[in-house]
Amino acid sequence: MKVLFIGGTGNISASVSRQAVDRGIELYLLNRGKRIPNIARAKSIIGDITRPEEIKTALKEHTWDAVVNWIAFAEQDIERDYELFRGKTKQYVFISSASVYQKPLAFPIVTESTPLANPYWQYSRDKIACEVKLNYYYRQEQFPITIVRPSLTYDTVLPVPIGGWTEYTIVDRIKKGKKIIVHGDGTSLFTITHADDFAKGFLGLLGHQQAIGESFHITSDEILTWNQIHQALAKAVGSEAKIVHIPSEILATFADELRGSLIGDKSTSVIFDNTKIKRFVPGFSAVIPFNRGIQKTIDWFEADTARQIIRKDTDEWMDMIINQYEKAFKIS
Repeated sequence: MKVLFIGGTGNISASVSRQAVDRGIELYLLNRGKRIPNIARAKSIIGDITRPEEIKTALKEHTWDAVVNWIAFAEQDIERDYELFRGKTKQYVFISSASVYQKPLAFPIVTESTPLANPYWQYSRDKIACEVKLNYYYRQEQFPITIVRPSLTYDTVLPVPIGGWTEYTIVDRIKKGKKIIVHGDGTSLFTITHADDFAKGFLGLLGHQQAIGESFHITSDEILTWNQIHQALAKAVGSEAKIVHIPSEILATFADELRGSLIGDKSTSVIFDNTKIKRFVPGFSAVIPFNRGIQKTIDWFEADTARQIIRKDTDEWMDMIINQYEKAFKIS
């Protein structure tokens, strides 16, 4: 199978790329050449996807069994890809987001038929617009689409909303015995998926004839509270999590960029029903529990000090919010 990944070296996609070549897929990675792909046996094509004429020239001799765009975020990205790949691929896979699902949820168990609506996060609304455009191309032009909606998926990032992701700030605070912020009361439920598990389900969809025109989320079946998630992170670094609970609405008033991530996603309890991906990819199962997966992530960060980014502004912001909140509510 000959497959093109637009991107393919990021937090989720690198795991998928490695497993793809292990399965014997003839994998091409299209990127601008600013990040050297560390994917053995993958072939590299240098080009900027935002320059369609350049890409059209770079890819003119190729046709594909599947094209996966890991870095499409806006409707115009979909319009561009449709022009580039119609008639050139048997399957076009769009990486959407599970944050597109209805917020607040009318029913806590999420299936692929759960309505798409997120009034709190522009990122999610843009992904919804992409899905709408793709479904139009599928229904009107027979463009062979598959939509995949990852939820919070990690490998080389810390999957917590405050002081984490590409930062190491939260780990530094935990190690120093400083307080950390957990949104709400920490009891809302969420699912975090290791990228190696995601990859197994995802690769089963490539070249799958019945996956054309379908949408899937691919997540772990492990359900944790945010308290448990932060406690597992602390345990992975050999420390204790000194948690301060602060309502998401208050956090969003101090940092508007948190409004979408928290109120539009992580403050809502979500239980993903993975029946559909298991039906299309028999044998798929997420087997890496968070307490084991986060240890692998910590080990990755600590293997290279350059990865341990500790932002002074984030650290000071957390101190300020905690101090003001505890003072206002007389919490000691």
